[in-house]
Amino acid sequence: MTVTFRVPEELSARVPAEVRAPGGDRDAVRLLVSRGVEVSHLAFAELPSLLRAGDVLVVNTSPTLAAAVDGRIGDARVVVHFSTRGDDGRWAVELREPDGRGTTRVRAGTRAGTGVRLAGGARLGIEEPLSPGASRLWWARVSRDVPGLLREHGRPIRYAYTERDQPLSAYQTVFALPARDGSGSAEMPSAGRPFTARTVTELVSRGVQFAPVRLDTGVASAEAHEPPYPERFAVPEASARVIGAVRAGGGRVIAVGTTAVRALESAAGPDGAVRARAGWTDLVVTPERGVRVVDGLLTGLHEPEASHLLMLEAVAGREAVARGYEEALRGRYLWHEFGDVHLLLPG
Repeated sequence: MTVTFRVPEELSARVPAEVRAPGGDRDAVRLLVSRGVEVSHLAFAELPSLLRAGDVLVVNTSPTLAAAVDGRIGDARVVVHFSTRGDDGRWAVELREPDGRGTTRVRAGTRAGTGVRLAGGARLGIEEPLSPGASRLWWARVSRDVPGLLREHGRPIRYAYTERDQPLSAYQTVFALPARDGSGSAEMPSAGRPFTARTVTELVSRGVQFAPVRLDTGVASAEAHEPPYPERFAVPEASARVIGAVRAGGGRVIAVGTTAVRALESAAGPDGAVRARAGWTDLVVTPERGVRVVDGLLTGLHEPEASHLLMLEAVAGREAVARGYEEALRGRYLWHEFGDVHLLLPG
């Protein structure tokens, strides 16, 4: 049983930090720091002072896709959220319907055989649920190349707590690297969003290393709190070596985002050694499973009942997470992908 709390609606970050404070940058967010149950309130720009020479930050290089595309089923308007590309060329998708406010809501009634006419004349055919008995994500075939479709007709996935559409650039982190096959994340690996070139430069100058990994995130609709579905990931040989050297030298392995934790822990053996690995991961990190590699975690603030909270408890312990969220609510921190961030370090 994870920690329980309620987030007031006004604590949703409705626009990016640089829009909330014109003239500022994306690093203009607050940083909640948990060292065990001790909590500090800082600015994200102070992150370099919290890390040591010899530490390593593990970052996700997956770019964010313009993964929402308009379509029609008969005369009804729908929005297709493209989640994950399968090995057989199909895509996992979620069908949603416009809510009249520029965003979308859950659409009931999706079933095998449903056909969707997409923007630009493409056609999508629903085939089977992503998981037996599930009804939200479905495997579908599309009549044209999906990366091209998204480039021409897609826009970033946006949920009802945001105020208005933002350009795709607002959803890319400084670490994002385009893939040759056009794949990427349906939703931004948002823990890396506050980083700027200035922050990275200062961290490197202090002797902090970076280890890139990749995990392409699927859709995680705000209305649902299922455990994460299988996702494609890769841990390069060079990153595995850096992490091994840092651990051997007594440095700390700090994951930037729950996606980085999932990729890294998926590449770790029972002995905690990280090896180069790529493929699919269905790993769900829980307190019972624990973590083998990660010492700390930089992440956004997660919703009540989100499975990510179990991962936080695996890294820092339930008491530390409960105390941190109590302070985040008391301090009026902002939630969601454009909000504030939380650094969990060993006590």
